[in-house]
Parts: sequence; structure tokens; C-alpha cells
Amino acid sequence: MGDGAVDDNGGVAGDQLVTPWNLSISSGHNLLRDPHHNKGLAFTERERDAHYLHGLLPPTVFTQELQEKKVMHLIRQYEVPLQRYIAMIDLQERNERLFYKLLVDHVEELLPVVYTPTVGEACQKFGSIFRRPQGLYISLKDKGQVLEVLRNWPQRFIQVIVVTDGERILGLGDLGCQGMGIPVGKLSLYTALGGVRPSACLPITIDVGTNNEKLLNDEFYIGLKQHRARGEEYAELLEEFMTAVKRNYGEKILVQFEDFANHNAFELLNKYRNTHLVFNDDIQGTASVVLAGLLSALKLLGGTLSDHTFLFLGAGEAGTGIAELIALQISKQTGVNVEEARKKIWLVDSKGLLVSSRKESLPHFKLPWAHEHEPINNLLDAVKEIKPTVLIGTSGVGRQFTQEVVEAMSSNNEKPLIMALSNPTSQAECTAEEAYTWSQGRAIFASGSPFDPVTYEDKVFVPGQANNAYIFPGFGLGLIMCGATRVHDDLLLAASEGLASQVTDENFAKGIIYPPYSCIRTISAHIAASVAAKAYELDLASVLPRPNDLVKFAESCMYSPTYPNYR
Repeated sequence: MGDGAVDDNGGVAGDQLVTPWNLSISSGHNLLRDPHHNKGLAFTERERDAHYLHGLLPPTVFTQELQEKKVMHLIRQYEVPLQRYIAMIDLQERNERLFYKLLVDHVEELLPVVYTPTVGEACQKFGSIFRRPQGLYISLKDKGQVLEVLRNWPQRFIQVIVVTDGERILGLGDLGCQGMGIPVGKLSLYTALGGVRPSACLPITIDVGTNNEKLLNDEFYIGLKQHRARGEEYAELLEEFMTAVKRNYGEKILVQFEDFANHNAFELLNKYRNTHLVFNDDIQGTASVVLAGLLSALKLLGGTLSDHTFLFLGAGEAGTGIAELIALQISKQTGVNVEEARKKIWLVDSKGLLVSSRKESLPHFKLPWAHEHEPINNLLDAVKEIKPTVLIGTSGVGRQFTQEVVEAMSSNNEKPLIMALSNPTSQAECTAEEAYTWSQGRAIFASGSPFDPVTYEDKVFVPGQANNAYIFPGFGLGLIMCGATRVHDDLLLAASEGLASQVTDENFAKGIIYPPYSCIRTISAHIAASVAAKAYELDLASVLPRPNDLVKFAESCMYSPTYPNYR
């Protein structure tokens, strides 16, 4: 296995014996307090003898399956989602493998608990529920010594960093240092869904202050109580961070930027994409998962991508990122240049349709989407005028797809594709029930946060969830397992195609354009294989020779949450 592979004793299970190292061999009380090796009541009699555990545990021995059943029973007793989140985090800090076993085996039930939408509320209340530090905090106070701070992290072999500055957490705005819940949650999914070892994952929050006055006046706020640093001061800290990361962890460390505000997100991605292995999930991950949904929806809509017209509500990171990837795919399929492909795609921001007469006042990332057209200042008129076949919401503002908008989409199209992608659920542009009801059951609907199935005129509709969790775990695994050194846009297209290929005829029959989460590890393995294959094709991979069967190789690299047997 090459040096980019992710398997070590984190991936073994069954009868193979491993030593629970923790600088010294863990035993007794210390072993029970070590979340990486603790098995609780699942320690066997022989393990209790060997590691001085007798008397420190009740005499019964549980299987991991029985522990799982017990914990799920307890979690289901909580009616408030935040209580379930706290219970899961407590389990992660107590017994890491059991936490991941639960998440892998009950992914559809627990994903909304450890990720969107509940993680948004957890970030808002992070100061109140803060117990033990998770991840690494780097603040303006650490300027000049970021490398030393990185070296305080106990794990040395890191493969993935998810980093945020907390300025744009989901659709909730500036949560400052409390945004740590996002990197922690994302990396939980890297492990559970993508099989990257927990010890190879590092969540980081860069605290440059906050402009959220409520937090600044909160005595329990855990971050720097000052307004956000901007300009040179901000850029210097980020430059020091990126340099230190590469120096400490090497060329192949994957850095995922998460929930940065628009201006910083684009700037950081453009600045470091040619020197580091970087990925912005809000721009690129969202784009990839939405493109996958569009590619699979073509089976229901008919035609090719270039036959459709796309209208976006929201022209920030997500909207422009998705639009660019769609244009890139159209360009590759048809042979037209990207500039020409962009003409099929229209964007509406808070001031109306992006048109050429507005170019003087638009930021650089919106300029490619300002087409020749008369100004239109609202979404409904844009839908009537542009007559899109696909409507995509990335505005971060709820209830913008009104009944009139959905009815206008339905009058133009037999099967309107409506994607209300803003998170959390409260910020979705419309609900699944509204989309199906207002379109008289004709809409194909997908959202960013989960919605329950909807019954309309005796037919059950299952909404798709265009959740980044489909893409980034498998995408990251693919980069790691082939030792990729840079992220190329073609790798994102490969991930989209890999995900779309996993949607079955049975799914299409129910109007579902994304595969069920129940087989997410298989999906991630196929995405990883697609990404790695493209990386080898583009000479971006460093793990040589290329494995013959990349899907099997991806599966062999995945961390197993099943308990190992200790010597």
C-alpha cells in the first residue's frame, strides 16, 4: 500500500491483535479514559486480565452490537435534537469506535443530528454546551507561532484538515469561534462516510474576532472579544497558517476551507489552489453534489445538460460555484467554450437578475454571469422571462420560492426541477410539501437539509437531499488514497459522475435523484475511485503503481469502527 493510503491498525477488526499504544501501553483506569481505545463493557475477560480492568468495570461483558442497541435506545429517548447532538458528542469523547459504529449503521437517522440541521443550533449555543475542547484553536494571539501551536496537537500523521474562521456558518451568519462545531462535524463524516481514520483528521478554527454583537456581549462567549481582523492582518495570519500546515504535515495534506465569508472564500481558494492541496466545500463540494443531482435528473427530465436553462437565486459562493461547474460540464460535453456555456445559466442576487448593465457595481466573482438582458429586480419576473427548466436556491434566505414562483415554473415545464439548497431547514427556499403541492405533484425536488416524504393525492414523494456529505468524504478519500498533490476541476466532475452513477432505476421510479444514505460507504468508495482514476490520468497522483481495482483499493483503505482485540 502506498504512502498515501489510509490503513493502519485503525482499519483492522476481528481476530487480529493490536497494541493500544498511548505513548505507553494504556491499561487500567487510563485505558477506560482513552476514547481511542476504550471499549467499555465490551472488554473481554482476557482483555480485563491483561490490562488490569477487573473491578473497574461491572462483571458483565457486552458485545459491541448490544452496546449499539443500548445507546440508540437512549438517544431516541431525547426529543430535542440538540440533546441528541450532545449525547453523540459525549459518546465520541468516551468511546470513539462505538460513536462511528452508530453513525455508520444508522446514518440516515443520525446524520441530521451530527451534521445539518442540528449542528447549526449547536454552533449557535456552542459556548453553553462547551465541555471538552475539540480540535485546534488558532487565534490572532498566536501570530508568529502558528507552527508551534500546530505541534501541540497530539497526533502527528494528519491527512485532512477542515478549517473555518466562523464568519458564515451555514445560513446563520458570523458565529466566530463557536463555528468549531462545523469542522468537528465535517470530520466525523470524513471518518463515518469516507473511512478516513479519526486520528488523521484535524478540525481547526481560526479566530480573528467576530462582528456578532450578541456574542461580543455574551459573558460565556469562548472566542476573542474583538471585531474581525481584515485586510493585511487577516491575510498574514492565513499565510502563516498555510505555510505552517505544509511544513508540519507535508505536500499532500488536504486542507478543506469551510464556512468562510464570500470575499475570503474565493480569495483563499484562488491564492492557494496552485501551491497546496485545497478544497472549498461551500464552493466546490456544493457544486459537485448539485451537478451529480442534475446529471441523474436528466434520466427523468430527458435531454442533455446543454438542453436546459438554469436560474439561481443566490450569487454567492455556492451559487457561482455550482454555476461554474455546470458550465464546465456543458463545455466538456458539447465542445463549446466555457464562456458560451455560461449563457445557459442565469443568477439572481438581492438586487435582481445579474445583467451586463450592472457590471460596474458587481464583485469579480459575479461578473461572468452578467449577461445581456433588460434589468429584472425580482425572482418571479425572472422565472417568467427566462423560463428556466431548473430553479436552484442558494440564497441562505428561507421561503423565497413562493407559490407564484413554483406555479410559474410548473406552467413552463412538465417536470420542473426545484432545488432548495439553503441550510439549515429553516432557511430552505421552500419545503418539499410546498414544492409538490404547488406543482400538483409534477416537481422533481431536492433540498440541502432533510425533509420527510410527502403524500400528495395518494402518491408518496421522497425528496432528494443534495447534501455535501455525499461528496466530500469520498472526494477526500480519493485524494488521500492516490496521494494527490492538487485539486483540479476535472476531479470535481469525476466525483459528480461517480455519485450520479450510483442512482438506481428503483430510485428513479420514486423520483429520487440521489441514492439512499444507507449505502453511503459503497457510494464513497465509488466516488473515491472516480476521483483517483482522474488524478492518475492527469498525473496528479503520487501513490505508484496505480492499483488495478480502485474501488476495492478504496474499500481496503477505509477505517473500520469494529472493535479490535487487544493483546
